[in-house]
Amino acid sequence: MALSTQPYKGARDFYPEDKRLQKWMFGKTREIVESFGYQEYDAPILEPIDIYLAKTGEEIVNEQLYSFTDRGDRKVAIRPEMTPSVSRMVAARRQELAYPLRWYSIPNLWRYERPQHGRLREHYQLNVDIFGVTDISADHEIILVADSILKAFGAPKGSYKVRISSRKLVDYFFRDQLKLSDEQFHAASKLIDRWHKLDKVDFAAQAKEILASEDHYQRLLAVLNCETVDELPPELKSQGSVQELRKLMSLLKESGVDSAGFDFSVIRGMDYYDDIIFEVFDTSPENNRSMLGGGRYDGLVGDFGVEPLPTVGFGMGDVTLQNFLELHKLVPKLEPETNVAVILIGDIYEKAQTALKDMRNKGLNVSVDSTDRKLDAKIKSAAKSGLEYAVFIGEEELKTDKLKLKNLESGEEKELVLGELVTEIS
Repeated sequence: MALSTQPYKGARDFYPEDKRLQKWMFGKTREIVESFGYQEYDAPILEPIDIYLAKTGEEIVNEQLYSFTDRGDRKVAIRPEMTPSVSRMVAARRQELAYPLRWYSIPNLWRYERPQHGRLREHYQLNVDIFGVTDISADHEIILVADSILKAFGAPKGSYKVRISSRKLVDYFFRDQLKLSDEQFHAASKLIDRWHKLDKVDFAAQAKEILASEDHYQRLLAVLNCETVDELPPELKSQGSVQELRKLMSLLKESGVDSAGFDFSVIRGMDYYDDIIFEVFDTSPENNRSMLGGGRYDGLVGDFGVEPLPTVGFGMGDVTLQNFLELHKLVPKLEPETNVAVILIGDIYEKAQTALKDMRNKGLNVSVDSTDRKLDAKIKSAAKSGLEYAVFIGEEELKTDKLKLKNLESGEEKELVLGELVTEIS
């Protein structure tokens, strides 16, 4: 039986054109993140399972974690996210690092979930975190970085929305105001996380069943319909987290982040978030989903046995970013990394090495076709590779130092010395 040519379900093969797009996306994100002073790090793809059992969301741990026992009888997992890993790394050098600490990474992550539009089992994710800042300036900076990345890609005004809330506010409303049990709180949190996706009749039926009170449902509905913190009921407006949200909104507005707004339904599924949380949504009806999200998690570093460290961060997957860019037609034509295909004519491979070296020393990326195929087949192969130029080198060209350059798109041919050829291709 022949082996399958398909990749593992929910994973991807990256052909050169796919890798070219990924390199372009990652290159631009690196450029923006580093402009804010962030430095790149990485960590092992395998971690002890305990760091996910402690704080990662229940859905990921129970349903999506790739875990196994290794040959040393250790229980390990393939990383589904990066936050526990970076928290472990910072905790390991808690006293040696300089704060505020700004780190980022673009790791490969795995989650065993149902593959669908915008969500695969394997993906890459930009992670950006700032450690050591207690006030709202860190939350502001992190959201500003995310907004700057999308603007750097040319995202049109109104194409995305930054939705912001507070876990402290959510906890206060559910636990102190509605007096929900842990079971009710957990179920209500999962439900309101789907507020924008559910039919309102379905949402009402499920909410009333969870809350077991018409009054509680009406109070929840009123909060969910608030588009600004000023619309919140009086018993919530005086809560400290609302004042922080006001400061954050004001800072974002001054920074030109005009897409930010309050949304109580933003919950975030990770148990480690403890204050400001946010998500960025694509506003297109064709892709109306969260593209990235994050928030403050001040306690996670402390779980590794060191003094806690205030932290804010976000993660953005490559699949959702690519969907957004393609949907809004923001991906440019990406040319192959190879500048020119050199087609050798005759048995001159050894004699042509000096010319090839000179071309590469002049900054050209050169591929060489030294096969004994017919000339037409070599030209077709170069064109099929997406290359714009081909250079023909034979005995005559080596004698005269004049190379024949062919534009594979227009068919135009020129005889040029090396310097002229480099200028023409450039």
